[in-house]
Parts: sequence; C-alpha cells; structure tokens
Amino acid sequence: MTSGFTSAKSPFNASTERVERVLCFTAHPDDIDFGAAGTIAAWTAAGVQVTYCIMTDGDAGGFDPADRGRIIELRAEEQKRAAALVGVHDIRYLHERDGYLEPTHGVIKQVVQLIREIRPDIVLTMHPERNWDRLQKSHPDHLAAGEAVTRAVYPAVENPFAYPELAAAGLEAYKLPWLWFISSPDALENHSVDVSDHIEAKLDAIRIHASQHPDIERMERVVRDNLLANGRRAGLPEGRSAEYFHVVSVNGSSTIAGF
Repeated sequence: MTSGFTSAKSPFNASTERVERVLCFTAHPDDIDFGAAGTIAAWTAAGVQVTYCIMTDGDAGGFDPADRGRIIELRAEEQKRAAALVGVHDIRYLHERDGYLEPTHGVIKQVVQLIREIRPDIVLTMHPERNWDRLQKSHPDHLAAGEAVTRAVYPAVENPFAYPELAAAGLEAYKLPWLWFISSPDALENHSVDVSDHIEAKLDAIRIHASQHPDIERMERVVRDNLLANGRRAGLPEGRSAEYFHVVSVNGSSTIAGF
C-alpha cells in the first residue's frame, strides 16, 4: 500500500511507491524510537507490517547501578512496550554485546538471513557514516550496525552464491528496493516524513525507555524542537513536524545487475 509521506529531494515517491513490509535494524533498544517512531506509527496505521531487529542487548546502557543485574531484561521489556505503542509486535534480537558490535561476517549473515526471510520493501537502519556535527549520533555500534546492514543489502542479499547455506535452507536471494538510514549526516538527508499526527505516540515510546533518560523533561523538549525544526526544513506549514532520512534506491527501474 502507499502511505502519505512528504518528500524532499527524495528518490522515494511516496504517492506511488507501494510499501507492505518494513524491516528495521538498529544497534540498541530505543534507537528506533528516537530515529523513526513517528514514521513507523504512520506506516503501521496504514497497514504496513513492521519488524524490528535490535542487534545488541543494550547491556552497557542506563544510569542506575541498581539496574545492572537485570539491564538486558529491563531494556527488552522497554522496547517491547515502546514498539507496541507504534503498532509493532515483531521484535528480533541478534544478542551482540553492547559496545562491541562489528560488521563481521557472522553478523552480516544473520542480517542477510532475516532480510531474505521477511523480504521487505524497505530496510531501515542506522547510518554507517560518522556525523561530525553531532557526534552522539555516531556511537560506534550505530556505525557498525549501518555498515553491517549495508554490506548485507548489497551484494549479499541478492547474490544467490553468498552464504549458499541460506539458499540451501530455502532462503532465496532477494532484490531489496529501498534502504533508509536514520542518524544520518544532515547533508545526506534527502527524504522527510510529516509525522505531526504521530508525535505523541513517538514521545510516549521514547518515554518508555526510562532507564536511559536521566532528564526526561529535557529529552522531550529537545525531541519536540528537533521535529519542528525538521518540519521547517522540509517546507511544511508552521507547527508541523517531520522526521528525516537518507533514502537510497537499491533496486529500481534504473538499476541492472552489478551496477
């Protein structure tokens, strides 16, 4: 189905592109809620099936020493509750160690396996390029997540001879149409989504990750201000809010094998 997105210099035409399944890969619980929960709420409201894959357990996160013994369980609970608020109920984990994520072939193979299983129209992940304007966007695990997923998307997902044991198990090669990035350097962002109708759902989802927020009120102010600034940058009417992405066409009408 198509969804009501606002484009800004984007190769993705929201008025004509058919989106039925989206697969999101992020490094930690809560990354997806900061980066794209408004867009995800819009997708699920339109009937799109969205799956999360969290690549680490988030075991190095948090601020309260009292949480250390149960931080993995706590963060999984938070992510499950936050996802439900934006209509997502399918959450997978790779169970890598927080702070140690690397784009190894073991990780890449798991990404390929899940993409071939779900066969989404869009894979959404974190950007593999460092953002020097806001270094906090570029946690090493974020960069590693983006690099692992990008390497998986091309060429491994669509190469029938990559990880041949996957094809032997019935997971055939698949040509992904679109790759979307969050936490991108601003200069690379080329697509905005008007999320004004889903701001409260996004903020509710972020608030669920209370173990990660020493100052929830300040966090909420910053998020609201950033979304409004994105809306202005996208040319939306005053008071509207947007999320921004770097959208890449992987397989479209202009691509051919190997180019």
